[in-house]
Amino acid sequence: MLPGEIITPVSLLLVAVFLSGLSGVPLLMPSMPAAAGQTLSTLSMCVASLTGICGALFALLGHTSSIREMPWGLPFGEADIAVDPLAALFLFIIFLISGACAIYARGYWAAEQNTGTVRRLSFFFGLLTASLGMVVMSRNGVLFLFWWEVMSFAAYFCLITEDTTREVREAGSLYLIVSHISALALFALFSLLKSTAGTFAFPTVGTLSPHSGIALAIFMTALFGFGLKAGMMPLHVWLPSAHANAPSHVSALLSGVVLKTGIYGLLRILSFFAEVPLWWGALILSLGAVSGIIGVAFAIGQHDLKRLLAYHSIENIGIILMGVGVALIGQSVGNSAMMLLGMAGALLHVVNHATFKALLFLGAGSIIHATGTREIDVLGGLLRRLPWTSGFFLVGAVAICGLPPLNGFVSELLIYLGFLRGVTTQGGVAAGFPAMGAPALALIGGLAVACFVKVVGIVFLGTPRGESAAGAHEAPRTMLGGMAILTTVCFVIGLIPWLAAPLLQRATIGWHPALGLSSEPLATTGHLWWISGAAIFLVLIIVLTSFMLKRRLAQLPTGATETWGCGYTAPTPRMQYTASSFAEMLVHFFRGVLRPHGHVPVVRGPFPKPAHFASHVPETMLDLVYIPMLQRLYVKTALIRRMQNGHLHLYMLYTFITLILLLAATQI
Repeated sequence: MLPGEIITPVSLLLVAVFLSGLSGVPLLMPSMPAAAGQTLSTLSMCVASLTGICGALFALLGHTSSIREMPWGLPFGEADIAVDPLAALFLFIIFLISGACAIYARGYWAAEQNTGTVRRLSFFFGLLTASLGMVVMSRNGVLFLFWWEVMSFAAYFCLITEDTTREVREAGSLYLIVSHISALALFALFSLLKSTAGTFAFPTVGTLSPHSGIALAIFMTALFGFGLKAGMMPLHVWLPSAHANAPSHVSALLSGVVLKTGIYGLLRILSFFAEVPLWWGALILSLGAVSGIIGVAFAIGQHDLKRLLAYHSIENIGIILMGVGVALIGQSVGNSAMMLLGMAGALLHVVNHATFKALLFLGAGSIIHATGTREIDVLGGLLRRLPWTSGFFLVGAVAICGLPPLNGFVSELLIYLGFLRGVTTQGGVAAGFPAMGAPALALIGGLAVACFVKVVGIVFLGTPRGESAAGAHEAPRTMLGGMAILTTVCFVIGLIPWLAAPLLQRATIGWHPALGLSSEPLATTGHLWWISGAAIFLVLIIVLTSFMLKRRLAQLPTGATETWGCGYTAPTPRMQYTASSFAEMLVHFFRGVLRPHGHVPVVRGPFPKPAHFASHVPETMLDLVYIPMLQRLYVKTALIRRMQNGHLHLYMLYTFITLILLLAATQI
């Protein structure tokens, strides 16, 4: 902060945090009408969103960090908060997604119909947004952990809004358990950093050496602790149930933003090292490929629309990690082009996934709002009944599949270019892992297309499979407004990616300052001008073709008839594809990992009794690995559990003995 300077990026962002944190407070007052309080909360969140976006953009356009020391009187070093270009990019998505979701929530979770839950949901949604901002701005390990815990608890209370349902309570409990495990790993991480740097303040970028046992421990605890929060496979077990059972705008914030705090934390820790071993990048790239492929495979087998989208979050976290992996490989071999393309692709995919995944969750919420169900097999024919929602959802589907002319294509192409640069300029392991990463990313994209062809075809096309779909209605304007904001961002980044190139390059340099001296402009290295021209040309071709087709059809005679039923004289909705039948071949191909369960009816005799077929893809890691392992551990630790006898004075004795041992250990 320069002398005499009043308005700085960190000042604007602190105002945004303050407004969002207090946005739900009016609803806590019993005298405040719920509807008026929710409107006031929405306006406060909108102002916070605009202020936060402006602060983040100012930081991205600047060249230095904006730092402010906060008084706190605790013996853990200075409580610095700062905004550099890397943090600013994450702050941009925090306030963009929270603002769009707040507008959406005014219609989706309207106070008039949800008087029993809207007050606490609005309060904790605002608190979650504020804590996310403070996590990203914290530059002290203890301060970071404080806001990390606030974020985790605020997300928990948002998740369990409908806590009268057993499934919701179980999802919330699992999320809370995993969050505590993640926090324990981060306590170890920042203790290790303290022992290395001598203070809880974050080390300066590029000042730590990776060639020590402590450096290895820092890397592994960061990968585990932040990987749990990010939903990296196989640490993803909390994610499907949490995203499926939370209110849809909360699911959008969880998937679009909360997961990214894990990515942010990992990148921030990696930035402390001057160089990294080659195997660090290879490991992260491999974990990303596994998360991407297996995540999308699980998505294909789902019948629940929101659970399907949750597994796609795991897939896209995998894509981000693949970009980070190729950047780290480039760092280890001194290839600045690999570093720039890989990290810029990963950071752009952070932004892109936040926008199109939030858009898809909001679209799913609109479907639930209209039909009262999220089961894919009972939907159908919604294109005519929900035209705007269908259009927005289709935009999100095209973007998540990495298809032009939308934003998902640009970020995945940058990661592809990073792979190709590694293959063509390096040798040995530095070329081998990028060479394997490229086909893995292509496979992820192909499977994502297959999955969303299934979703769009079954949910929006055909005829309604049940009364809920037949009576569906379009969403109110506030819900459509929230989706329209995110749709606009998808188009802007997809059509004019060169506009974001300088901001991405500054964020990448914020992660590794040496790139500012050795790298070419990203718009040139990533061929973003050509991508923009091709995308705009493609849009013009689509618009022109649609206009000509519409004009031609208007000249033809029209009539109404039933859809052709493949020769059946009396077709019914039951003859359409279901989620199981459409995905059966791919689920069978991945059966070794997915472990699908099926109930196959036995048909006997010339007049068989009514029968039905059912299939289910379980959460393999949770149901077949973690739970059996924990059950066995529970049995084996029966003797130790006798210490948990319910006597408070004994618990105080255990705490006292533990403190004595820790004090003795620190004096050795």
